[in-house]
Amino acid sequence: MTCLISIVSKLIGAKYYDIRGRDTQDEQSARDTDGHGTHTASTVAGRAVNNASLLGFAKGTARGGVPSARIAVYKVCFPTSGCSDADILAAFDDAIADGVDIISISLGGNIKDYFKDSIAIGAFHSMKNGILTSNSAGNRGPELRSIANLSPWSLSVAASSIDRKFLTQIVLGNNKTYEGPAINTFNDVIHPIVYGASVPNTKKGFTSASSRYCVPDSLDPTLVQNKIVVCEDLFGPENALLSGASGVVIDGDFGYEDFAFNYPLPTTYLSSKDGNDVLSYINSTKSSQAPGVHILAAWSQGTTVTGVEGDTRVVPFNVLSGTSMACPHASGAAAYVKSFHPTWSPAAIKSALMTTAAPMSPTKNPEAEFAYGSGHIDPLKAIDPGLVYDAGEQDFVAFLCGQGYKGTILRIVTGDSSACSATTNATVWDLNYPSFALSAKQPGSISRSFNRTVTNVGAADSSYQANVVAPSGLVVKVNPSSLSFKAVGEKQSFVVTVDATIGLKALSGSLVWSDGVHKVTSPIVAFLF
Repeated sequence: MTCLISIVSKLIGAKYYDIRGRDTQDEQSARDTDGHGTHTASTVAGRAVNNASLLGFAKGTARGGVPSARIAVYKVCFPTSGCSDADILAAFDDAIADGVDIISISLGGNIKDYFKDSIAIGAFHSMKNGILTSNSAGNRGPELRSIANLSPWSLSVAASSIDRKFLTQIVLGNNKTYEGPAINTFNDVIHPIVYGASVPNTKKGFTSASSRYCVPDSLDPTLVQNKIVVCEDLFGPENALLSGASGVVIDGDFGYEDFAFNYPLPTTYLSSKDGNDVLSYINSTKSSQAPGVHILAAWSQGTTVTGVEGDTRVVPFNVLSGTSMACPHASGAAAYVKSFHPTWSPAAIKSALMTTAAPMSPTKNPEAEFAYGSGHIDPLKAIDPGLVYDAGEQDFVAFLCGQGYKGTILRIVTGDSSACSATTNATVWDLNYPSFALSAKQPGSISRSFNRTVTNVGAADSSYQANVVAPSGLVVKVNPSSLSFKAVGEKQSFVVTVDATIGLKALSGSLVWSDGVHKVTSPIVAFLF
C-alpha cells in the first residue's frame, strides 16, 4: 500500500473478491490500483506520519482516527467492472467470520429497498454479530431523499467541510483576477486562452455544440495545443489534456463551490458570472493560473493523482472530498468508542455518536436534519454519553415487520428463520432509535407517540430531566419528564408525543436528557413526504 499502512503490524490481512470472474483488465490481486481504498483505510487507522502532503499542499502530520488499530482489507471493487453484490456479501461474511470490530465501507448505490441492497443485508448480518457497519450517505445531496445508505442498523455518514480551503486563480491580461476551488499541484502556466466552442475538431465532425463542453475528441488538437481552454463541463479537463491543452477554466454553476476537485492539468472552477467575464475577454493574448484544497490521506502508488490517462503524478498522499472520506472518520470514531466499551452493541455505539454530536443550525441549512443528521460527531464526548438508545436484532426485525416485510423476503435480510407475529409486528416509529420523525403527505396537523427506552451508561446513581427545544408549530410532550437510575445498565422507558402543524417547510426541534453533566440530544423533525 503506502507508508501510512505499510508497517507489518498495521495491515494484518488483505483479500480480493471477483467471484464471477468479470474483471479481465484490472490486476487480479488485493493491491489498491485506484487509491480510494488506501485513502479511506488510512483515514480510519493510519499511523502518524510527519510532513505529509500532496506535493506540498495540506502539509502537516497525517494520522488516522485510531492509529493503534489494525486493518484487514477486503477489496470488492475493480475499475473496469465496479462492485459486485456477490463480492460485497462475500466480503461481509469473511469480515464477520474474521472477528473484525468495525466494518467501514465507503460505498453506496442509492437503493431504497433493504432486500435489494447488498450493503444493507451485509450490515444486518454484521449487526447480528455485534459489529457496527459505517457507510457513506452518498454524494447526491443536498436534494431531499438522496441518501445512498439508509438502513437504521448501520451508521450512515454525511460529509461536512473543515477549516481548509484552497483556491486557484486565473489572471487575465487586463490584470483582472478570478479564483475558484481546485487542487493544483502544477507550476504557473502563462498561455493564450481560448473558448472550447471556438475550437471544435471539425475533422472528426464536431461542432461548437460539443466542443464548448470539451467532450472527448471534440477539441481541435492543433488549436488547443499549449492553450488554456474554457470548458462548460466538470469533466472537461480530462478531455482537454488528451487534446494537448495546457490548462482549463471550468465555466458553470454545478453546485461544487464548497470543495475542490483534483485535475490532471492546471484548472480552476469559476461561477457562471465570473466565467462570462472571462469569455468576454477571450480575445486577449495571455493569462496565468496558480495552484490552489480537504481530506489528506495515504494514496496508492499503483495509480496516479487522478487516475486519468496522461496524468503521470505518482504520490504517497492525496486530497479527496466526499462522503467516502467522511465515512472512515466516523468509523474511526466508532472504533475509538468501542475501545473504551468493547461490550457495547452496534446500536449503543451509534447512539453515543449521535446523541453527543454538536447540533447544527437549521436557519443556515434549510434542509435541517436532512442535511446534517444529528450534527458533528465528537468522539471524546461519545465515550461518555450518559444514556444510550440500545437495539438488537429483534428490534430491527420488528421494525421490518412494521414496514410490511414478511416471510421469505424478511429472511433474505436476516439470514435466519425470523418471522413476523403479533409480538414482533411493531410500528416503525417505535424502533428504539435516537431520533424522532413524523411526516405527512399534505400540509396539516398530525400527532404521533413514540415509545423509547434508554440505558444508563453513566454514573450509577443519576437523574435526568427532559428539556425540549421546539419551534412554533411543533408541540412536544415527554412522559415521564424525569428519569432516575440506581445502577449502570439500568433501563428506563418513556413516551414522546409530538403534535405538529406541517407546512411546506420542515419543522426542526430536539429532546435533550440532561443530568447536569451529560446532554443526550435527539433531533425531532416534522416534514412533508
